[in-house]
Order: sequence, then structure tokens, then C-alpha cells
Amino acid sequence: MFQSLIDVILPVFLVIGAGYVATRRGYFQASHVDGLMKFTQSFAIPCLLFRAIATLDLSASFDPRLLISFYTGAAICFCLGMAGARLIFKRDWEDCVAIGFCCLFSNSVLLGLPITERAYGADNLTGNYAIIAFHSPFCYGLGITVMEIVRNKGAGGIATVKSVFSAMFKNVLILGIALGFVVNFSGLWIPQAVDEALSLVIRAALPTALFALGGVLVQYRPEGDLRTIGFVCAISLMVHPALVWSMGSALKVQPDLFRSAVLNAAMAPGFNAYIFANMYGRAKRVAASSVLIATGSCILTVWLWLLILG
Repeated sequence: MFQSLIDVILPVFLVIGAGYVATRRGYFQASHVDGLMKFTQSFAIPCLLFRAIATLDLSASFDPRLLISFYTGAAICFCLGMAGARLIFKRDWEDCVAIGFCCLFSNSVLLGLPITERAYGADNLTGNYAIIAFHSPFCYGLGITVMEIVRNKGAGGIATVKSVFSAMFKNVLILGIALGFVVNFSGLWIPQAVDEALSLVIRAALPTALFALGGVLVQYRPEGDLRTIGFVCAISLMVHPALVWSMGSALKVQPDLFRSAVLNAAMAPGFNAYIFANMYGRAKRVAASSVLIATGSCILTVWLWLLILG
């Protein structure tokens, strides 16, 4: 059991820790980390997602039971986050939506992919890619729609729809996924030279992203709102995977997809949680600190879920 912590989880967090220490000690400047994050988020990871979706066996991966389990759990956590922020912490409604988004958006790419790969092998990432294909569209679609309705006092309408689509289709990850679907559905093939080039870029994507993640975490120091932050961490790290476990078991999701769903649900909030909060200028300190504290806490909580999954 202890070996799973050493073999699966620790290497991932050692890379994150290396980025944190290197940046904290001044070997990397904030501008260097921003460049690494720009490379991974805007180029390398979109390439990874494009190739994964383009070559994915859609009939095997897009099991409705998998998607229902994961995204029903995510939506429930969004509602729990909003309700807790309003009823327990007495935040205004716009803050509540931002806090709900923190509970909704798990870090399925930077943490979910490498941890699942180390735990179960590169051949068992089918469920991860199926989840990732809908992750940003679903989460941004839900978060932006609710925020625009709250800000416009329920008016909604064309302006809300435009805001949702504008935010989603400026996201390079979504564009990479969309192009992957185009290639997959059309039956087009990727020329060997292009595929080899993509492979080179993809091999650098996750290690570089993890190192950059550590560098970015230096900027976020936990301060204030600790009860709210603890609430977000509990929803993200324990409630979401527990919901997915319950629904996936009830729906009899096949084992490899089930493991991917639970582990993705168990990941800390991704940086998109902070991006969303920053976009609306709401609950930014809660979002930033939740990303930092939950990412560190993942070392233990993910180990627990790996033990439960067996």
C-alpha cells in the first residue's frame, strides 16, 4: 500500500516540488514559469489532446455511464459549493458561483493524466480522454451560464449565449479537442512525419506542465478565508470522487473507465478555477488558495482513493 504512494503519486509531486523550489529560490523567474505554462497550455497539451482524440476508439471510450457518473457528480459539487458559500459563509451570489466553480473543475489534465498513467499504464487512459473531451466545455458552459444569469438578474438571453460560446472557443484546449474530433469523424489520417513531430512535443507536455505548475504555485499563498478554502478542498477531494464512485458502481461502469472517473474526480481544482474567478473578479483569494492547498493535499487523498480502487 505504501509502495503505491512512492511509485505512483510521489514522482508526480516531486516534479511539481522541483518547479516550486527552483522558482522559490530564484533559479526560475516568474517570466520563465509563465513561458513554460504558455508552451504547455497553449501548444503542447492541445497537441496531446488533439492526437489522443484523433486516434481514440470513440465506440469504446464514450460510454454514457462514464460521462453521466462523472459529470452528474461534478454538477452536484457545483451546486453544493454555491449553496455552502451562500448559506454557511454568507457570500454574495457572484462569489458563490466562483466558489462553486472551484468545486466543479478538477485538474484532469495536469494531475489526472500523469497519476492515472503511472497507476494503471498508458493503455488505460481511454476514460481520461473521454472525460477531458467534455471537461472545459461542460464546466465553462455551466459556470459562465450561471454567472451571467446571476449578473443579469436572471435575464439571460442572447448576451448570455454569446458570453458562453466566446469564452469556450477562445480556449485553445477546446480547439485542440474539436480538431481531434474532426480528424476522427472524417477518417482523415495524420501523416507519419506530422505524427512523429506531435509525439516529440507530447512527450514534453506533462513533465513541463507539472514543473511549471510548481512554479506558479509560488505566487499563491494561503491567507484568509480558510474555512471557505477548507470547504472547497473537502468537496473537490472527497465528495466529488465519492459521488462518482457511488454512481459508477450503481451504473456498472467497466473497471478501467470507472478508475479513470474516480481518479479524475479526486484531483484538486485546476488553474481554470482561478482563471474563472479572475475573469469575473470574484473570490480570487479563495480560488488561488484552494488550488494551492488542494494540490498539496492530493498527495494523501489520491493515495486513499488508489487504495480504495485496489
